Amino acid sequence: MQFPQGKPPVGIIFDSAMGSRIDDVLAMALMYGLDGKNEARVVSVSSSRSNVSSAAMCEAIGRFYAGAASGDFGFVGRLLPVGLAADGRIGDETPLVTVPLAKKTEDGKPVYNHGIHSLMDTADTPALLRNAFTSQYDQNCIVVLAGPATNLVRMLGLPDAKDWITRKVRMLVVVAGDFAGGPAEFNVKADIASMQKLFAEWPTQIVVAGAELGAWLKYPASSIETDFAYAKDHPVVDAYRAFRAMPYDAAAPGVAAVLAAIRPKENYFKMSPSGVVKVLADGRTEFAPSATGKHQYLVTDPEQKEKVLKVMVELVSAKPVPKAPRFRRPVDKKAVDPAKAVVPDTAPKP
Repeated sequence: MQFPQGKPPVGIIFDSAMGSRIDDVLAMALMYGLDGKNEARVVSVSSSRSNVSSAAMCEAIGRFYAGAASGDFGFVGRLLPVGLAADGRIGDETPLVTVPLAKKTEDGKPVYNHGIHSLMDTADTPALLRNAFTSQYDQNCIVVLAGPATNLVRMLGLPDAKDWITRKVRMLVVVAGDFAGGPAEFNVKADIASMQKLFAEWPTQIVVAGAELGAWLKYPASSIETDFAYAKDHPVVDAYRAFRAMPYDAAAPGVAAVLAAIRPKENYFKMSPSGVVKVLADGRTEFAPSATGKHQYLVTDPEQKEKVLKVMVELVSAKPVPKAPRFRRPVDKKAVDPAKAVVPDTAPKP
């Protein structure tokens, strides 16, 4: 078996709270849109909501973008194991995931197939995340946290995790907080202690997309009505309609975060000075400028808004591009202590 020469596009590790808000679904769609253009590779997907429907929705979306719209539904080229938190912290189900998953065809079969029906069908998230790191080229990975920090902090507790992160990860993009003086935001409030630990101990650069960014950039309901007509059934459309009564424009800080991380040279957003993000005991976030700080947050640029909105809609609504199965890059065994390594046969493929 031969492997392609040179570095592949940047790998995206996506940890969400699938079911909490529609922004997670839109962000996944945008990632797969960029994947279809060979600008990125979705290499790991997980959820910090501890209910099976959350993981099933992640897999259903992955299967759709693996070839559903082209008629190759079930194509295995991009199917990934889905990590799921098992701590029960956020366990309730929401219509955003239950309504699309319950949708049936005329002959009574599920419209959106998936293979996750119990916790046993999901992956242990800390191991899943670490394995995703070990399979990437150095500095060729971006982590997108679109939910609470629960899963990432659990992964930080694994042996040598910080060493792998430092070596493999280009940056962590966090969808959380509010840097315009607003109240505590959901992703922080859901697990304040983990978010505090994440900002204090994560070893690489962190870029944050706060709630004020979502208030500025919203995904238009008009796109849901018109831009997904290439598919009779589309999980993004069904989730969007189930999340809230139509029509509504959805706050999209997660979409902005993914777009800024994968296309930094486009300067869609301005950046704050370098500094340190602090999570207060009540969940509010504060930013202190510091020349030695590793944290920055995205800042809106009024001159770019029309351009960003156009690009966002084009990528989120892009038709899936089926691809051939990916081959796993060999794990760098020389750098792994066999007694500590976690490299099962189900490790994500780059």
